[in-house]
Amino acid sequence: MRVGLSYDLKEAVILKDAVPDDALEEYDSPTTIEYIKSALEGIGHSVVKLGGGTEFILNILQEKVDIVFNISEGRGNYRSREAQVPSILEMLDIPYIGSDPQCLAICLDKALTKKLIVQAGIPTPAWRMITSLKELSAMSWQGFPFPAIVKPAYEGSSKGVHHNSLVDNQKQVIETVAEMLETYSQPVLVEQFIDGDEITVGVIGNSPPKVLGIMRILPRKNNNRFVYTVEVKRDWKNLVDYECPAHLNEKTKDKINSYSLKVFGVLECRDFSRIDFRVSADGMPYMLEINPLPGLGDYSDLVIMATKLGWKHEELIASVFSAALERHPLCVQR
Repeated sequence: MRVGLSYDLKEAVILKDAVPDDALEEYDSPTTIEYIKSALEGIGHSVVKLGGGTEFILNILQEKVDIVFNISEGRGNYRSREAQVPSILEMLDIPYIGSDPQCLAICLDKALTKKLIVQAGIPTPAWRMITSLKELSAMSWQGFPFPAIVKPAYEGSSKGVHHNSLVDNQKQVIETVAEMLETYSQPVLVEQFIDGDEITVGVIGNSPPKVLGIMRILPRKNNNRFVYTVEVKRDWKNLVDYECPAHLNEKTKDKINSYSLKVFGVLECRDFSRIDFRVSADGMPYMLEINPLPGLGDYSDLVIMATKLGWKHEELIASVFSAALERHPLCVQR
């Protein structure tokens, strides 16, 4: 098959003035693109690089492809940005891997995602969404369970989550939210901090989806109130250890497994995803957020998880692609 590869490179995005230093955190490197290209070629396909943004639009109109391997994060800070490329592909009736535009748009909105999973009976930390300074100034924090994490509402890859994102009282939360509203130009989520294990879960497949693995992120220093910040992710080789399979009691693992598959189904994800939890001291997992478009670079949690379980990087990419092809049998016949 002729496979199109859509993506957003860090160096392809022109930044405006006065943007945060993690503005490009979600975008990929040429090394990751070449790795995916090589993996797809290794299982017998030809690959056409489509890029992202305007470049993608021009290329997809010129190149004839059977299916698109999409890892594009989209442009801007819109909550629907991950839906940009899939929306164009659907308009052109071109098959692609991964979740559809509606799922991607919902999942990037952290508060909306939490509302849906609460209705499905899945535990998640208490939260508040703040959209403006006016709303912030009028808000009472009496009774809110501190400490809390403050983070942008429409971001991934720990973008906006720094050492000062953990707040302990009303004064700190007001200061941090005000700064974040200005810096990231989007609503801010304030979420109860669950002091316990940081867990991430990989899910692959569709009918039925299966949990790839449960991975625990363990800080090498200062285990007290660990936060998986963007700085930690940038220096993960020195700052954390990844434990997969996670050493948790069976009851907790069973809950995480069950919640992960339920979240995947409730949000109507496809092919692959990664779901983040915190586990409280009493063993209760609380779902934080889901990434239905998880990174596939060698530094990405899903790839680290797979390699810890004995998979090769190429096998993971092939498995994701295979899951998508099961939804598009006509592609296989071409």
